Amino acid sequence: MTLAFRPIGGFVFGMLADRYGRRVPLMINIAVFAVAEILTGLAPNFKVLLIVRGLFGVVMGGNWGVGASLAMEGAPVVRRGVLSGLLQEGYAAGNVLAAVCYFFLFGRVGWRPLFFVGSLPALLLLLFIHFRVKESLVWQKRLKKEQSWMEQGREIFSHWKLFLYLLVFMTMMLFASHGTQDMYPTFLQRQWHFAPARRSAITALSGIGAIIGGVVFGYLSDKWGRRRAIVTAFMLGAVIIPVWAYAPNQLWLIIGAFAMQFMVQGAWGVVPAHLAELSPDSVRALLPGFAYQSAGVIAGSVVFLEAAYGEKTSYATAMALTAISVFILASVIAALGQERRGLALLTSVPGHDRSATSDTD
Repeated sequence: MTLAFRPIGGFVFGMLADRYGRRVPLMINIAVFAVAEILTGLAPNFKVLLIVRGLFGVVMGGNWGVGASLAMEGAPVVRRGVLSGLLQEGYAAGNVLAAVCYFFLFGRVGWRPLFFVGSLPALLLLLFIHFRVKESLVWQKRLKKEQSWMEQGREIFSHWKLFLYLLVFMTMMLFASHGTQDMYPTFLQRQWHFAPARRSAITALSGIGAIIGGVVFGYLSDKWGRRRAIVTAFMLGAVIIPVWAYAPNQLWLIIGAFAMQFMVQGAWGVVPAHLAELSPDSVRALLPGFAYQSAGVIAGSVVFLEAAYGEKTSYATAMALTAISVFILASVIAALGQERRGLALLTSVPGHDRSATSDTD
């Protein structure tokens, strides 16, 4: 339900952010996000749970595109890549915190209070945006104008070719992410016979690798270019697969988990900057977010494919074959796309001058 409703949120909130500004739609999104988390923990039965998770999917789907456009439009060109990594790996940081909460709380209080805890960061972020975050100057300077819904619709549709490329690209990126993450706790349970506490500890360690990798490759993308950084991360990830999937002991298992997420999320750390630079001003909140969330519906199927194949062979082999396949495909799609590193999103804003090393082929 969450996956199915995410594209709706990506489209609706992205369109609102391109029309009315980034800040207010993002605040509304985060407020409903917090409410949906609380309602999840209060759900009295499975039917209500599904409805609430559908609502959660809408706001979850709308969050990334609006937030990424606001952040990247405010980032100086020379540091856009490293800030992109910091932004994207907020996801990994949240995953680490979730693993820590699971480690300490699940055995004592069960699953419901975990969702109450999950609402707290959203509420704190809502207050921070309200008091400390200003509206995007890019939107104020270029997009704050009267436009009919019909005109906005024609503008959105005019970029359909770019949307299709972003959809394919993000599908491959999400296959890489889901393919190395979703089945991993089950792999630790079924193949290594680890208890929940140890599984969450290893997940947290891999998340730390993800945070570092996202920032490192985001920084490198400012030097090398977005595509080269993504392809390099995936090729190094392919080298790590044997240790990650077939570790001979627990030490190498932990090293493999850390290194794999370092590389996978290293590639992902480039994504917010890369998509912001590829997308025109008029659809920068909608196009990347809608493509991202639509791709998530497609890529969510990888966990079922891995599980089905894992039952016939082993989870290690299923994950290894999935990883090498999606790493190669993602690298090819990234390499075939355009590169606009250093593109000035707004030349009149201090710190947003076009980089001399821009590559726009």
